Amino acid sequence: METVDRFVEGLCAIKENEFTVPRVAHYVQQHPVDPESLGSYLFYSPAHYTRNLIYKSDVFELIAICWDIGQSSQIHNHQNQNCWMAVPLGCLAVQNYELVKFDDSGFCQLKKANRIIMDPQHPSFVDPAMPIHAVLNLSRFRQRATSLHIYSRPYDQCLVYSAQKKSYWGVSLSYDSEYGVRSR
Repeated sequence: METVDRFVEGLCAIKENEFTVPRVAHYVQQHPVDPESLGSYLFYSPAHYTRNLIYKSDVFELIAICWDIGQSSQIHNHQNQNCWMAVPLGCLAVQNYELVKFDDSGFCQLKKANRIIMDPQHPSFVDPAMPIHAVLNLSRFRQRATSLHIYSRPYDQCLVYSAQKKSYWGVSLSYDSEYGVRSR
């Protein structure tokens, strides 16, 4: 295990043209982050999961997302950016979706695809061919969780989807903390 600072240094050492899905996935698998080194970036909220910026450059950003028991994200995409995830604390499920139909009016039809479980030994990444997903800290896991998300390139808005309403819309993203200091 290594500290989050060493983890960031290792990511920064990957050349921009080598910052590919397989290359970064291999790095994340081989370099688990010591949860003890994350303390200053962990802010939990009973109202919603929190997004906590650890590092940001033109090539990637690293965010710690803190999940209380039972919290989940909306179904969303990453605006054609790559995403790798590790879970140094707890356990999370990622429910992937297939986009069956959509149009420019905001209509969409989703179909559940595979579901994966992430824990400290099992990081993952978003498959560029199936980028729509939700992240869930299921009540049956019975513990808080923290996930590390590497986004390449950084982005500040995404699409969210409602399978029930068969619709999608854009949302702006923000941080709950930046570099260990609460933003809101």
